[in-house]
Amino acid sequence: MHQNGFTTTILHSDRNQSVEHGAVHKPMHPSSEFAYEDARELAAVFQGKAGFTYARQGTPTTTALEAKISQMEGGKGTVSFSTGMAALAAIFTTLLRRGDHLVSSQFVFGNTNSLFGTLQELGVEITFVDATDSAQVRAAIQPNTRMVFTETIANPGTQVADLAVIGEICREKGLVYVVDNTLTSPWMFRPASVGASLVMNSLSKYIGGHGNALGGAVTDTGLYDWAGNDNIYEAYRKGPSTGWGLTQIKKKGLRDMGGTLAAEPAHRIAVGAETLALRMAKHCANALALARFLEAHPGVAKVHYPGLASHPQHARSAALFGSRFGGLLGVELAEGVDCFDFLNRLRVVLMATHLGDTRSLALPAAHTIYYEMGPERRQQMGIADSLIRVSVGIEDEADLLFDFDQALTGCLKG
Repeated sequence: MHQNGFTTTILHSDRNQSVEHGAVHKPMHPSSEFAYEDARELAAVFQGKAGFTYARQGTPTTTALEAKISQMEGGKGTVSFSTGMAALAAIFTTLLRRGDHLVSSQFVFGNTNSLFGTLQELGVEITFVDATDSAQVRAAIQPNTRMVFTETIANPGTQVADLAVIGEICREKGLVYVVDNTLTSPWMFRPASVGASLVMNSLSKYIGGHGNALGGAVTDTGLYDWAGNDNIYEAYRKGPSTGWGLTQIKKKGLRDMGGTLAAEPAHRIAVGAETLALRMAKHCANALALARFLEAHPGVAKVHYPGLASHPQHARSAALFGSRFGGLLGVELAEGVDCFDFLNRLRVVLMATHLGDTRSLALPAAHTIYYEMGPERRQQMGIADSLIRVSVGIEDEADLLFDFDQALTGCLKG
């Protein structure tokens, strides 16, 4: 039987869910509350029947988006949030308790590192390891370990974790395996293929893709049986146990903590998601061309990009991601090239703190988004003072190469 491809499935997702009046998109539902003719029906929804009560816990608009994300990830269910950080915070604060232990990759986004600091203050023990070496993950596991966390491709050093072997370790030990799929997107990679329990995507990045909406999502792959997890509250131990974890994340993360995605950004993200595959193909092609160009440029000391043969995890990346290496570069400038002078000379590339946009963006990583973590943590993560993070957009390749060349050549000429 023929199965539609990635883009066809997402493009027709709304239409195949009985959209009103023949529309091809689900409409926005900005209502805060949802009324019922029968009070018994309202009570039934509060007690678990499918439906809507108050927009903090979701709307028809977010439900439609969540269905798309689940299709993309091949998951059993998804909960959307106002931002990617709200999604991560919901995972960690609802599934971990004081005295629990988390093993995390040491190569994590700056805000995630800050969130981990908060968790430690609340009594969660965290061990940071080099997740490119699965042996370090195994060695860090303790009797109180509940969860392992890693990103697919690290931001901004582009280290690629040993995702498949870590998945085997988590399955063997009965641990929740959380994978941040933001930098790869479900078009490049499905973490379910390596045994992930939960997948987080920052919808603000490649999935939304246009820099016009914030959002995050948590997808349950259905591979973890929550029946053996003591941190699931009794109230959520109803129905098939494979759904208990996501129910708790939704109830606590949305109802109790209020990290709700509003209807308008949810609609924008859903429409943006339709062209994910087309955009990602161009992101990847541009990034590989730029990485190769910069690696040979006298104004550059080193380029961090999984698509380069010089990258330590190049072979692993090709195997995991199907020779598609993403749109993020870490560029260390040559000695004597001032990072601020270089950035100020760029004309096409924008200086902005975002990634996954259609436009190319760059910033001095150590001086901005990773400044707060301090020099010791930056050194551990491999973030040099001269490192420029580049989120490569979908501009014409020749224009990007020219822009970087003119900026670097200008710096070298002084």
